[in-house]
Amino acid sequence: MKFHSVRGRLFASTIIAGAGLISAAVAQPAFAQEADDNAISEIIVTGSRIRRAETTTEAPVAVIDAQAMQDRGFIQVGQALNELTANMPQFAMAAGSGSVAGSGQQFPNLFGLGAGRTLTLVNGRRMVTSSSGLGDQTVDTNVIPAGLIARVEVAQAGGAAVYGSDAIAGVVNYILRDDFEGLEVDLQYGISSRDDYETPSVRVTGGRNFADDRGNVAFNFEWSKTDSLLDYDRPRSNLGRVNVNNPANKTNSDGIPSLIENLNSRFVSFNANGVLFNPGPPFASSIYRVNGVPQQFNAAGTGLIAYDIGNLVNPTVPPFTSGGDGNPYQELAALFTGVERWNGTAIGHYDLADNIKLSGEFFVSRVEGRDPYGAQASNTVLNNAASGSGAISVSRTNPYLSPAVTAVLGPAGAPLTLSKFWTDLLPTREVISRTDTVRAALSLEGDFDYADREFYWSLSYSLAQTAGEEEGYGVYTARFNNAINAVRNSAGNIVCGINADATTANDDPNCAPINPFGVGNVSPEARAYSTIRAGEEYLNTQGDFLATIGGDLFNLPAGAVKFSAAYEHRSEEAKFKPFTANRLGLIGSQVGTAATSGQYNTDEVSGEILVPVLGGDFSLPFARSVELNGAFRRVDHSIAGTEDIWGLGGRWEIFEGLTGRVSRSRNFRAPTLEQLFAPQRTALSSTGFDPCDADRIANGPNPSVRLANCQALFAANPGYGPLSLFQNQSENFSRANVTTGGNPDLRNEVSKTWTFGFVFQPTFVPGLSIVADRIEVDLKDGLSAFSPESFMATCYDSSPQPADICNTFTRDAQGNTLTALRTTFNAGSITFRGEVYNINYGFPIGRYFGDRDLGDLELNLEATRIEKYEMSVTGVDRTRIDNTSSTTDFGPSPDLSAKFDLRYRKGPFRFTYTANYLSAVKFNATATIENWPTPTVKENLRHNVSASYDFRNYTIRGGVTNLTDEEPSFPTRTYGDILGRRYFVGLKASF
Repeated sequence: MKFHSVRGRLFASTIIAGAGLISAAVAQPAFAQEADDNAISEIIVTGSRIRRAETTTEAPVAVIDAQAMQDRGFIQVGQALNELTANMPQFAMAAGSGSVAGSGQQFPNLFGLGAGRTLTLVNGRRMVTSSSGLGDQTVDTNVIPAGLIARVEVAQAGGAAVYGSDAIAGVVNYILRDDFEGLEVDLQYGISSRDDYETPSVRVTGGRNFADDRGNVAFNFEWSKTDSLLDYDRPRSNLGRVNVNNPANKTNSDGIPSLIENLNSRFVSFNANGVLFNPGPPFASSIYRVNGVPQQFNAAGTGLIAYDIGNLVNPTVPPFTSGGDGNPYQELAALFTGVERWNGTAIGHYDLADNIKLSGEFFVSRVEGRDPYGAQASNTVLNNAASGSGAISVSRTNPYLSPAVTAVLGPAGAPLTLSKFWTDLLPTREVISRTDTVRAALSLEGDFDYADREFYWSLSYSLAQTAGEEEGYGVYTARFNNAINAVRNSAGNIVCGINADATTANDDPNCAPINPFGVGNVSPEARAYSTIRAGEEYLNTQGDFLATIGGDLFNLPAGAVKFSAAYEHRSEEAKFKPFTANRLGLIGSQVGTAATSGQYNTDEVSGEILVPVLGGDFSLPFARSVELNGAFRRVDHSIAGTEDIWGLGGRWEIFEGLTGRVSRSRNFRAPTLEQLFAPQRTALSSTGFDPCDADRIANGPNPSVRLANCQALFAANPGYGPLSLFQNQSENFSRANVTTGGNPDLRNEVSKTWTFGFVFQPTFVPGLSIVADRIEVDLKDGLSAFSPESFMATCYDSSPQPADICNTFTRDAQGNTLTALRTTFNAGSITFRGEVYNINYGFPIGRYFGDRDLGDLELNLEATRIEKYEMSVTGVDRTRIDNTSSTTDFGPSPDLSAKFDLRYRKGPFRFTYTANYLSAVKFNATATIENWPTPTVKENLRHNVSASYDFRNYTIRGGVTNLTDEEPSFPTRTYGDILGRRYFVGLKASF
């Protein structure tokens, strides 16, 4: 997307001072001063490397400025991006499915097409990726220095012909200030109305000009912190809500949902005290009973007490009950990861001559995310015995059994197992994720005249590195097995079984026995022996050389034909180094994960041309000006091969104030090093939905194909039981050995994009602009993250069934998933159709009241409408996910998302009101009353207010986010704002 020139002191775009988010249009900001018509300058804007005079762009672009962030109390730039209606936020938060809250990183995700399809730039240059593992190449918004942000330009739809890989959904370009002078200290504190989620921040920014204003140097330091939250901390997540099979459902057309909501959900099969089980299925019916009463250990572990099962909705399909003494669902994962961030930045430039400038940037960043429930330890009847997390075999002679318990159990009987969720085995459940990012860039740029034409050039090189680490604790399986086998030795002391006989060759003098009964009985020695630090380190390195030249080629009657040419050489390298526990496979039933690395480089040549067809004195009726542009890029990727990318566009000014525009482009995304070379690792994991589950057998792109394939599977394996009652226990629990890793055979994914729209700025209503653009994206060969669920869906929804896909997973004797695969495939496709709109009206209020000084008012309405979003992960299914709340990892896809801003300023006083709206949607693409208890999610509307006042060298500000404490629309956690009402106050001092 292109940006426009300024005329004198006019802003370089339609940035509306005070907070503007507006699609690119040439409109004087409501609070700007009058332009100096005698001074015309040209600038380069996101989406093009061609400098342009006052004009509009061929495709939509939005802008966020520093004032907008200050007005709303945003302490990091990701918060501002999350308010763009075209952006479907991605941030660290548990989904309510038992998944962990994550690393704390945030990524822009334009149109919900996936964070890896939005390219991030800093001052027009690529940034090293923050992510690791089987993920996309994305840049965490936490690493961007908010205190030096001049503006953020968001070019919507395409951009690969100008910038290369990843610019499919669009480009986010963070533009840093290079002219800061003085000293600024900014302090802010925030807290929720529930007295949690504290958000303190500190920013110190300074700079000065030197050498008679030929140079400037500026620095910025900032620190901020947000707290973690648990499910218990918010009403919606504290519901403990899961869906369970509805025993009242008889057919798929009886109007009765196959699933019903279960609140205050508990795992009937285990808790922290420990539940004894007889041999048999992992159902409530197998719990050990005394006089018909289910039993559990008391908290002290010294006796058996009655175990309240709770309300068991469906006895044949565990594991959830409502209420009772089972382990609370809220204990499975945290709600939000806490994030602490440090950023230090230095930026400067010096004019070596009147037409040559040397610039430099250097910044360092540390982002630390803390997920308080990122790790868990359990030994339950729901997990495989061979996995290391299966139920614990209980000997009636176990020395930790009290006489009272021994008397109840008796000296003999059927084998017993203990099903338990450990709260005292791991030193901590917290998983810490750290990323340290360092980036240095040096550039030389200038301009010159030749043959009465103006030219400009630049040379730049940037070197950046992200060192990441994720660490927590896991159970050291072999040692745990030693420690849990406690016996008394000849001296009557409780010891590990391997140490009972001092002459045993396999004894371990460090082994400390574990008391598994009750809570808090694991000794520090046993904990230290039985657990080990687990995790991985990774290192991403990027080097980028860029050379550009541009200017005027020749003159036509309508103006100069402009061009830009560029050469870019980029190298990327990634290294993975698992911790010793992961490398040697000491945790659970893991197979060791080997350290690995990968690298590639690209050589890219690109060019752009801008041709004015009509304009100035050379114009026609209803064609005041017409211009065409084109861009081409050839990418030579050392692994993925060559790719030719192009873009075409046109702009037609019909009459003064009304301009039409159109663009067509071919864009691509290359596979990342993580997708290509992520190390192979095998670990216990849940596998997601099984197409052959009783509650999903009637779904899928072709239900009859799925049903026939599943019927054939069960007919060949009668041990699986009746298909009508089947529920894969690996769906929600870590029962399957899932192998995760890269795929070196990946190809580029390619998209083609149309945009067309208009900009209307009626001369008879000064200050009004109306912008509308249509966006159409078609993507093929998509780089799809294939989960075990994806492989299963492809297997059972295909006819004939593909053997290579179906062989990626196996089942145990009961039909539960035993082994599975998670990797990336070129199989996906996306069809997207939608529009973006912006209406902005800024004016002095006194215009309508006798030109009195009543201040300035600005009204802005921004909206994104998604008409169609059809995607396929597997290539077999084609699923419409528009008008849904939470169907994919890419975020919600509402039919309509809108944001209304009212901004008022009079002298030193500013006031801002913002409303955020999401339309009513389906819960997921296939949700009906037959298969989902709440198929419709209601609309969501939130209100935010803030104000600031300038006095002397100070600005004091405050505000309320989510004024009415609106929850996400039921039953979701993400369709809205689960954080609730929050307050902030801030003080900025400038010297």
